[in-house]
Amino acid sequence: MKRWKTGLAALILAGGALALSGCAAGNTGVPDKIQVESADSKVISVTAREQVKVEPDMAQVIYSVYSQASDAQTCQTQNNTDLEKVLALLKQEGVNDTSVQTSSYGLDPIYDWENGKTISGYEMTTRVTVSDIPLTDVGELLSQSVDAGINSIDSVTYLSSRYDEAYQEALAAAVEAARIKAQAMAEAGGCKLGALVKLDEYADSQEARYNTRFSTAKEEAAMDMAAGAMAVMPGQLEIEAFITAEFAIE
Repeated sequence: MKRWKTGLAALILAGGALALSGCAAGNTGVPDKIQVESADSKVISVTAREQVKVEPDMAQVIYSVYSQASDAQTCQTQNNTDLEKVLALLKQEGVNDTSVQTSSYGLDPIYDWENGKTISGYEMTTRVTVSDIPLTDVGELLSQSVDAGINSIDSVTYLSSRYDEAYQEALAAAVEAARIKAQAMAEAGGCKLGALVKLDEYADSQEARYNTRFSTAKEEAAMDMAAGAMAVMPGQLEIEAFITAEFAIE
């Protein structure tokens, strides 16, 4: 009985195999071999980084009014008086209100640590950020601001109104550089370079600006700068584009 079942099972399997074979042979639409190809294996990947230099024509200045007095009220009053002078100067020089921002307003006690942490006075700092300054006005504005009450210049940032245009030039140069590199690699590998199939842009990590920092601790140093218009030497801005590109191989 067991032998009969085994023989029957073998016969059924053999018949099934013949039936499947017959279907495969009769259906010409089914390929004998299925081959899966990856497009990623037929590309050349390269990176490119290009820079365009431009001359800045605008600036942003961050400076502040620092006051010190024996009591908090006098310190705050003096700071506000000097700040009002600075704001009046900016208005007189034609700086728009939307281009001026005041911040910080820090009023802090000054401790005398040698006499058991006693309060010996108060100090207050108000920061003023001035944007959209034409480069030709920066030196004179800094000097006049010091005369008006500014005694701490934190930074001068140089900008270019041609930034977008220059960045697009850098992008185009980077794409062309990537194509030249890929062509050289294809020729060296005995291949023919095809079309550009993928292109990625990466954010520029370099800040396109120059910073000039001055001492924020000594009012005397700041007042010395009021003798004449400060010299402004902005140099050039380096605007950089960084990309990766993939080209097909034919």
